[in-house]
Amino acid sequence: MSTGARHVAIIGGGPAGLMAAEVLAGAGHRVDVYDAMPSVGRKFLLAGVGGMNITHSEPLEQLLTRYGSARPQLEAMVRAFDADALRTWIHGLGIETFVGTSGRVFPREMKAAPLLRAWLARLKAAGVAFHVRHRWQGWDDRGALRLAGPDGDITVQANATVLALGGASWPRLGSDGSWVPLLAACGVAIAPLQPANCGFDVGWSPWFADKHAGQPLKAVVLHHEDWQRQGEFVVTTGGIEGSLIYAASARLRDAIARDGHATVTLDLAPGRTLERLTADLAAPRGADSMANHLRRKAHIDGVKAGLLRELLPKDTFTDTAALAQAIKALPLRLTAPRPIDEAISSAGGVRWDAMDDQLMLTALPGVFCAGEMLDWEAPTGGYLLTGCFASGRQAGEGVKGWLEEQG
Repeated sequence: MSTGARHVAIIGGGPAGLMAAEVLAGAGHRVDVYDAMPSVGRKFLLAGVGGMNITHSEPLEQLLTRYGSARPQLEAMVRAFDADALRTWIHGLGIETFVGTSGRVFPREMKAAPLLRAWLARLKAAGVAFHVRHRWQGWDDRGALRLAGPDGDITVQANATVLALGGASWPRLGSDGSWVPLLAACGVAIAPLQPANCGFDVGWSPWFADKHAGQPLKAVVLHHEDWQRQGEFVVTTGGIEGSLIYAASARLRDAIARDGHATVTLDLAPGRTLERLTADLAAPRGADSMANHLRRKAHIDGVKAGLLRELLPKDTFTDTAALAQAIKALPLRLTAPRPIDEAISSAGGVRWDAMDDQLMLTALPGVFCAGEMLDWEAPTGGYLLTGCFASGRQAGEGVKGWLEEQG
């Protein structure tokens, strides 16, 4: 430990908090990580179920657009620790990575657990101490951190603090947003937490929900205003969710907040022009049922056919031109986003104007914030983790610089 070592407390053991810990331990500071859960990195591990998508290989300029309105604030820190730097860092832990067909980057084993184990081992070797089952409760009158631990309440006096407490999605894994009133009481400006990368309510009929809930809609194009993308999503008991929906969730959530609803249009046959589809459907069907005719002439069956039955008037099926038009642009009205505790991530959080460029709270000198608790959001695909790693690194560097200024 260097002669200029200070004590830094990090609240939250997710990717952002652990990255800040690595930066600070590497600078010779004494680092203690506190987490409310029985072990650290629980949401990180859950994200790795089914394949740990760590970042994305697309060009940096394209990647930066994924951060939407928060790009100006996140750009410098993501450039300083971009996808290539993140992959190099993972390789340094002895974990190989590969780029999938979608451009997403995965650990070779497709799991988060080996990466987290290697990382924690390196942090412990660097002197980082971990304290689980310690829930942050704010500060006492002397400015010491208050934590509720397994053996009762404790206080911790640190030279600097990094808060990396997550948003409000997945509360059972520790991200419950309970930090909001604690910071608000100290004068920290916070944008309301909202669901991000979430599903939406539609209000299906019992017939459709019973028959098709859980089924994927593949190879569809979703349009909303000037936005469109091809992909797939899943029908739920009450609505829709899945990767294509998550990609549009911010704009759909905001439209519902503004207008009370959002209407998307679905192209169920993106490989065919309207003219070709109209001609195909106009072919005589003889003794074929409409279901067989749709399947043979338009490759529409299963959940896609069910969706047409659910959303269209019966007389549409006797009007070839109207049916073709509906297949190419089927309106679907969304009434509400699913609750935040069902979302993959959350939007909102500590406002950027409540912090300086080093992520220190202007109302609380020596207290820095990182990760999902900041006011930003990104779609799935590795962008969330990239932002969390980069902001954690930035907070760690910010603490380093601030401590040096303190002498």
